[in-house]
Amino acid sequence: MSFQVKTVPMQNGAYALLDSLVRHGVQHIFGYPGGAILPIYDELYFWEQVGLIRHILVRHEQGAAHAADAYARSTGQVGVCFATSGPGATNLVSGIATAHLDSVPLVAITGQVGRTFIGTDAFQEVDIFGITLPIVKHSYVLRDPRDISRVIAEAFYIATHGRPGPVLIDIPKDVGLEKFNYIPISPGTVKLPGCLPITPVGVRQIINAASLIRKARQPLMYIGGGAVISNSCEELLELAENYNIPATTTLMGKGAFNENHSLSLGMLGMHGTAYANFAVSECDLLITLGARFDDRVTGKLDEFACNAQVIHIDIDPAEVGKNRVPQVAIVGDIRDVLKRILFYLEQDIFGEKESPKEKTNAWLKRLNQWKRDYPLLIPSNNNTLSPQEVISQIGTLCPNAFYSTDVGQHQMWSAQFIKTIHRRWLSSAGLGTMGYGLPAAIGAQIAYPTEQVICISGDASFQMNLQELATIAQYNLNIKIIIINNQWQGMVRQWQEAFHQSRFSHSNMAKGSPNFSKLAEAFGIKGIAIRTKHEMNSLMPELLASQEAVLFDFQVIENENCYPMVAPGKSNAQMLGIEKFPADVDVSN
Repeated sequence: MSFQVKTVPMQNGAYALLDSLVRHGVQHIFGYPGGAILPIYDELYFWEQVGLIRHILVRHEQGAAHAADAYARSTGQVGVCFATSGPGATNLVSGIATAHLDSVPLVAITGQVGRTFIGTDAFQEVDIFGITLPIVKHSYVLRDPRDISRVIAEAFYIATHGRPGPVLIDIPKDVGLEKFNYIPISPGTVKLPGCLPITPVGVRQIINAASLIRKARQPLMYIGGGAVISNSCEELLELAENYNIPATTTLMGKGAFNENHSLSLGMLGMHGTAYANFAVSECDLLITLGARFDDRVTGKLDEFACNAQVIHIDIDPAEVGKNRVPQVAIVGDIRDVLKRILFYLEQDIFGEKESPKEKTNAWLKRLNQWKRDYPLLIPSNNNTLSPQEVISQIGTLCPNAFYSTDVGQHQMWSAQFIKTIHRRWLSSAGLGTMGYGLPAAIGAQIAYPTEQVICISGDASFQMNLQELATIAQYNLNIKIIIINNQWQGMVRQWQEAFHQSRFSHSNMAKGSPNFSKLAEAFGIKGIAIRTKHEMNSLMPELLASQEAVLFDFQVIENENCYPMVAPGKSNAQMLGIEKFPADVDVSN
């Protein structure tokens, strides 16, 4: 949609806001109305009537933030959410922090009490600007409606520039009502001296990186969320295939590299695959792409890739060298940097006579042996379902779906067993926010109404934001909800068992938990409880393929633990729950 920039006589601030959002390509807003934001919702009514924008009514503001977050992750566009002042604004905080930790472009717009009431402890007044300062890229309190168009343009630029992140805009009620001579500002025309341009990477750094890659005999790509954000899948695959370099991903990096590829090692870290963790402990070159050496990945930091030289490529200079000093540090867009590295790798300037692929043959043989010796195992018996077999079966039946998860054991099993596609993995990684999964599925389904969306949750996580079943029902969203129901806060129980002498302090959820299938039916959503492998195999394929929302309550083994596991303070090579698999037993997963 194209717009001519011109003065629009005597419009109010709410009109300027909606017009500016539409000019920036916003098609969907997730939110919940309230007193201070009513002028904006009143204007929204008219914009929806003519089909220029669509608002999705969630049942809790946290759901709005998570839905907008997943909308952004799945599309690569900016997610937008609305909330009113006071508790409406504070209910966004967990969602804003989630987006901040995972580098998600989000614009959160909150109503505020009128300008003359600010600072008087007026009804539903909170300083949301101050509350969110540590968890946003930038914040605004709009005092003049004439600034609205400029501020929206700046907010969208800041949210997507460099390392993405959330921006908060707080709008007093009377700013939305005040009329003025509105002058729109075109997207991309604002100048922000504080947003430094991404400077081109020097040739010497690129050549140094290429030289290390050509010389390495045991290289490993360590791929994080920055590779997803930069859309560098093709370049990652080219580097891996041309030079026989295996790849492992973080929880945020899932989908950036084809997980069905023979060079894929799956996820590394605390609950990563044994072979990925062995690889990072033994590699001689670690090519770090959009990852930040997070503690859940590195384990004992001074023993993480301790035999390796490190190339660290990231768009955020604050991350390069923060936890690990690299031999080659490159600040830039991963896709652009990889293109240049690939160019120099193809040049005959390194004096290497041995083929790059030949150099890594022995390394790949070791990795393949580790894959055979230490596979991910799926416990199974004739009576009770294991969480691993449920999740593995879903991943097999729905290989191209969007997957959202909550946080805990089911999240780690999903990361282990589901092989996802670029931008189809939606999970709270940095903050670990329980309650993320269901509203995230809503955001993805709104963005892609004809695609399959599956939410995998635990019985404890699901109860954090179960009210969003109403949003699914209202908008007739074809979301499949998988509850891995072990009647515990599963990961808490596992840690209590492993590190607190099985003192299960307030981690059991059996008493008071709802009948999930009946709960779904109360919202007008099909619900079904599944207890056996026969029920799973006979009912699940048809229901997953159906064109309606379905909630599956999988009642699984209660005390199943998620392995491998790197205990706190241990190196990645010291994993709990692994044992060498017998060579004469066939394993296929």
